[in-house]
Amino acid sequence: MMRLLPIALVLSLTLAVAAPAAVAKTRAVKIGDNYFVRKGSTPTVTVKKGTTVRWNWTGRHQHNVVGSGPASFNSNVKKSGHYSRKFKKAGTYNVFCSIHAGMEMKLRVKK
Repeated sequence: MMRLLPIALVLSLTLAVAAPAAVAKTRAVKIGDNYFVRKGSTPTVTVKKGTTVRWNWTGRHQHNVVGSGPASFNSNVKKSGHYSRKFKKAGTYNVFCSIHAGMEMKLRVKK
């Protein structure tokens, strides 16, 4: 019994230190009818490298997510659900909906 106590203590401390590192960072972005984040001017969202950005469809119209910058990406056209992407390259991304002119945002990924 006395031998198990130090092993259990070391295991508990190891898990406590490793757990925060295992938790992934995620940033949610709203997709409304003809806008990202909010209505109005082009929004800029800033995240750290390694963050997963999750675009969530909330409107009634079809949209997609198309990005250009240090890496290109695109989602399917859809009315509901979400699209996620983990950003491994720092830089500025131009994100837009290819269906709706003017529906755009900037995504800034910092090191």
